[in-house]
Amino acid sequence: MLTDAGATDVARPRASVAVRGPELPADWADLRSPETYLGAGGREDPSSPFDEPGRRPYPEPEPLALNQWALTGVWRTGREAVVLERAGGRIVYRFHARDLHLVMGPSQPSSAVRFRVRIDGQLPGKAHGVDVDEQGNGAVREPRMYQLVRQSKPIIDRDFQIEFFDAPVEVYSFTFG
Repeated sequence: MLTDAGATDVARPRASVAVRGPELPADWADLRSPETYLGAGGREDPSSPFDEPGRRPYPEPEPLALNQWALTGVWRTGREAVVLERAGGRIVYRFHARDLHLVMGPSQPSSAVRFRVRIDGQLPGKAHGVDVDEQGNGAVREPRMYQLVRQSKPIIDRDFQIEFFDAPVEVYSFTFG
C-alpha cells in the first residue's frame, strides 16, 4: 500500500476489484475439456480428418463424442490455425466446462467477421459469454481470446457450434474454464 511506503495524502477506502468475464478463475471441479489447438501442428487426435496442411471442403460431421471437434465448409489448414476461406463455415465441439473461449482473429486487418454461436442447437440465452449477445451474435474484430459461453450449473456435456457469416477468419485454439 502507498501508506506503508510513507505516503500521507492517500484515501483510506480500498478499491474492490470484481473479477468477471474471462478473468474469472476456471471452475476446476467441472472442467473436463482440454485446451485444443486447431492448426495441423498442434493436434494429436483431430476429429476432422486431414493429414497435412492445405485447403479442402469439410462435410457435416457425425455426432461427436466428448472433446471431439469438426469443421464444416471450406477451410485451409495451416500449422498454427485453420482459416475459413468461404462464408458459412462452422466449427462444432462437444465440451464439458463452464466457459468456452476461442482464440481467433480476422485474416484481413481492419475487418470484422460476424458469427453466431449455438449451444445444443439453441441460441445461448443466459449462457452467452461476454463476446456474444443472448442471440449468440458476435464479431471477430482483432486477434484475441473470445469468451463465447459462460453457463451456470449444472455443467453437463454440451454441443457448441459457431457459424461464420463472413470470411476469411483465422481460428487457433479452444480454451475452457
